[in-house]
Amino acid sequence: MNISEGRNHPLLEKISEGIKESSREIHLFSCSSDKDHNRSVFTFAGSPRGVLETSWQACVEAVSLLDIRQHQGVHPRIGVVDVIPFVPLLNTSMAECSDIAHQLGNRVGMDLEIPVFMYGNAAASPDRSNLAWIRRGGLPGLAERMLTHPADYGPREVHPSAGAAAIGSRKILIAFNIDLDSRNLEAARKIAASVRESSGGLPQVKALGLFLESRGHVQVSMNLADYRITSVARVFNEVEKLARAEGIKIIESEIIGHLPREALDEGEAYRMKIKGFDPGKTYIEDNLEKLIYDRP
Repeated sequence: MNISEGRNHPLLEKISEGIKESSREIHLFSCSSDKDHNRSVFTFAGSPRGVLETSWQACVEAVSLLDIRQHQGVHPRIGVVDVIPFVPLLNTSMAECSDIAHQLGNRVGMDLEIPVFMYGNAAASPDRSNLAWIRRGGLPGLAERMLTHPADYGPREVHPSAGAAAIGSRKILIAFNIDLDSRNLEAARKIAASVRESSGGLPQVKALGLFLESRGHVQVSMNLADYRITSVARVFNEVEKLARAEGIKIIESEIIGHLPREALDEGEAYRMKIKGFDPGKTYIEDNLEKLIYDRP
């Protein structure tokens, strides 16, 4: 669950506590926040019923506390509760995740009066399955498209303070960022364009070049939509090669959220300078064990 806030830690702690207390059937894996992106990713899992109810309660909390009109950050966004993906794990199917996504989308649209766009496997049509279509032009661009392409649920106009939301179902996606020892934004954008699929780069890779004001350097921020097609190691090696050609070194990299063990070898993780890498916290399988064995 992606929230457009990454700086107000007391507020984020309040949302985290709400997630923990919302249902005995879920387990909060982590909350990853970034000041420059001004974004937080809450990762939790559990029974379909528990995940649905927890997602709803977190939406209510975030919408009551945040105002998208006050938001400033380098990460693209369309709303306070920006993106909510449901991912099948263990014995859950994609169809079940899509059903949960639609239940939540309907509730957010009706009760919170926020326009909801369904994406991924839950999308009503192929053109809306790609999150890039929803995000194009940011919230102003989406508001304009809504004149001819209304939301799947909710009102025909964006919510004044909450904006809009993208809710869907998809396979495991790996959010992977690489920080470069440079302030050259054009170089970062050039590298991002070289690795992203839409520009002729690596398949199943989306990438942006960003400047991180608080860190004083640039970053290549990426989503790996299918790690079996393009691995984390392959992406790192390609960015490293492209950066070297620009005379730039890699400072560190980071995984936002979690990933399967088969997606990344522990030895490779240390070679790739992944910040704060901890196998017990990073691998999905280890967190699922906590869900199974620690549940009251």
